This record gives sequence, C-alpha cells and structure tokens, in this order.
Amino acid sequence: MHNETDLDMTSSNNPSIIRRQSADRTVYYVAKRAVDILLASGLLVLFSPLMLVIIVAIRLYSPGPIFFAQERVGANRKSHGKDSNWQQTTFRCFKFRTMHFGADSSVHQAYVKALIENDHEAMANIQGNTTNLRKLVHDGRITRPGKLLRKLSLDELPQLWNVLRGDMSLVGPRPAIPYEVRMYKPWHMQRLKAQPGLTGLQQVMARSTVDFDQQVLLDVAYIDQQSLWLDIKIILMTPFVILSTRGAE
Repeated sequence: MHNETDLDMTSSNNPSIIRRQSADRTVYYVAKRAVDILLASGLLVLFSPLMLVIIVAIRLYSPGPIFFAQERVGANRKSHGKDSNWQQTTFRCFKFRTMHFGADSSVHQAYVKALIENDHEAMANIQGNTTNLRKLVHDGRITRPGKLLRKLSLDELPQLWNVLRGDMSLVGPRPAIPYEVRMYKPWHMQRLKAQPGLTGLQQVMARSTVDFDQQVLLDVAYIDQQSLWLDIKIILMTPFVILSTRGAE
C-alpha cells in the first residue's frame, strides 16, 4: 500500500529513469474502471443541482455556449498477452465555459511555453505581476463566475462525462493540450503513459505551486506506483485540497 510519503521520488535525480511497472496489471485496470463508472455516475447525480445553478450563472453573465469542449491528449492501454503499452490519442474534453466567448488562446500558449521552460521572467511579464503560482491567474479573458468556478475546480465537473465515456479516469495526470505536448522535453512524455484523470497526485500534493518539471515528476511517480488504494486516497484528499483553495486564485 502507498501513501503520499511512500512514493519513491528518486527519479527526481534523473527524470529519465523510472521504475518499470509489473507487466500484468489487468486486475487493477478492471477495478479502476469499475470504480470510475460507479463514482462518476453517483457524482453526476449528486452534483446535478449545483451544475444547474452553474449553467444559469454562465448564461446570465456571458453570452455564448454553456460548455467548452477542447481537444486534449489522452492515452489508451493496449494489451499484448501479459504485457501492455500506452498509445497516445486525443479526445474532446468538456468543461463549463469560464471565459468570454471567442477568447484568444495565444496568451495561454505563451504562458505554457514559459512554464515548461521555467522562465520566471516571461511568466511574470505575461501575468502582469509576479506570483508563486504556476498557472495563468491574472487573465482578463475569464468571466466573473468563471473565476469562482476555477478556484473551486467546479468548471471541471462536466469531465465526469469524459470519465463515463472512458476518455479519462477519476485519477491520473491532467489531460494535456496538444500545443503543450508539442513543447515537452522528451522525458516529459512519460506523463502520457496513463489515462488522464479528473484529479491526481500532482493536484493533491502541489496544485500549481511547483515548477512544471516537478509537476511532471509527481505525475510520473503516480504512474510508476499507481494502485487502487493510492487512487482511493487521492480521491478522498481531493475535496479537502479544493476547499483549502491552496494553489488556486
């Protein structure tokens, strides 16, 4: 069994060295998928009144569609007997729209480039001031209700539908945008060797408070040591991290 202090982070000394997963993990992946379906279905029902309120708020404050669909990079597991490998794929990821309709994505692309390159000066220039958070927080494209939705991660509730569809899991690395992946260093690609998740180890341990390389190391550590027990612990930790608003603004 693993907990957040059990994770072997020796890879931080050499990001290209990751311990090899056991070949046969079929039982884990079947159980993980069952948990995804059961919990995602239940959460969609539980949060349906809240989602209705969000829909009304978006409609009142900003003309345009309620939902925002964006191409994201995922991964599909292919089995070959007892061995398996992950094949990169893309899917439409759903969110509640938090920006003004038709907002330009170029500022985000520039920020992602600076983030991956760990260029603090460029990040500060794009933000308009210095912040310890590793995310674009001072963003004029975001609507008034969108700021609250992002702070509490409520904009991501529609991704429960992605979980039911099998595009995502409840737990895994966050799904990357294609232009982000094109900027990756070769070793960053290791974070794509798992199905993307609604929450993950990086979200509960760091949530935009560490540099990009450290975020990737947390994702890779999860992939290397994932288990059903670790997934459950991350799921249980997630509401507390969100309500603390640590790493959010």
